[in-house]
Amino acid sequence: MGEIFVQELEEDKDFNLGLTLMAGRKGLRKKITHSQVQKMGLALTGFTQYINPARLQVLGKTEMTYLSSLSQELRQKVIHQIFNLNLSCVVVTRNIEIPEDLLHEAEEKEIPLFRTNLNSTEFIDRVTKFLEEKLSPTTSLHGVLMDVFGVGLLLLGRSGIGKSECALDLILRGHRLVADDMVFIQKKSPTTLIGSGFEVIQHHMEIRGLGIINIRSLFGVEAIRERKRIDLVLELIDWENDQEHDRLGFEEEKYTILGVSLPMLRIPVTPARNLTTIIEVAARNHLLKKMGYHSALEFEKKLFQAMEERRGKKRELEGEVE
Repeated sequence: MGEIFVQELEEDKDFNLGLTLMAGRKGLRKKITHSQVQKMGLALTGFTQYINPARLQVLGKTEMTYLSSLSQELRQKVIHQIFNLNLSCVVVTRNIEIPEDLLHEAEEKEIPLFRTNLNSTEFIDRVTKFLEEKLSPTTSLHGVLMDVFGVGLLLLGRSGIGKSECALDLILRGHRLVADDMVFIQKKSPTTLIGSGFEVIQHHMEIRGLGIINIRSLFGVEAIRERKRIDLVLELIDWENDQEHDRLGFEEEKYTILGVSLPMLRIPVTPARNLTTIIEVAARNHLLKKMGYHSALEFEKKLFQAMEERRGKKRELEGEVE
């Protein structure tokens, strides 16, 4: 997991967290390192053993009602004990009125204290998605990401081998560009990688001889995608006559990104090969495999069946001769 500054919660505009900072502005540079939030619950009774300061802490209706039921002296003691844990931040839900001693303690300890109009369940759901988005492992790769027939194709290969030219040809055939040159990749689950472009160069493509072109401006919004799940990796390689290349499709290579293994194909490049057509067929074949149909294995099965039938006929003929 990564880390984010508490300040990013206040700046969010995508998840509608509805947060208002009530106290502790000096602590906005504190860090959150866990996507799971924590409700204080038993911590308000003095049992703070399992409070993780690096998590976002939530005070809902139940917790705030309990605090208001305490005498002022006991409430101050409980609040002081909790805020001595150097929490990353605290959020009060349902727009509940916040006691002065809670505001004072947050300001003194420089712990950001927010309030939201959302109820606890809705807020926890939204902020968890926000934190998962921000804290998920990320990396970047030099390549091109395309959406071809709904398959997220990551094109890799040395600089100048023709990745961008292939992508441009695919766009002319109605497929969609996600990212060119540098692909930003986020791990969304143990088996899912989402690719997108970097903001500065998003929707742009470099074509040698033409320079930088804007795909969105040239071809319209239907020619681009903001992000796409990566399903298949294609590496464009130089053709070498003395090197063996897979001709039957039995070999299944893997390419690992952020611990996720993806199917990979190596496509040799020569002037006579129509790479765009090959890439489209690779995407279609990948869809067939996901549906349970493997062309190479089916061919192998038919081949063995034909060989068995031929052996059977040969044995019959040998028996008649005897």
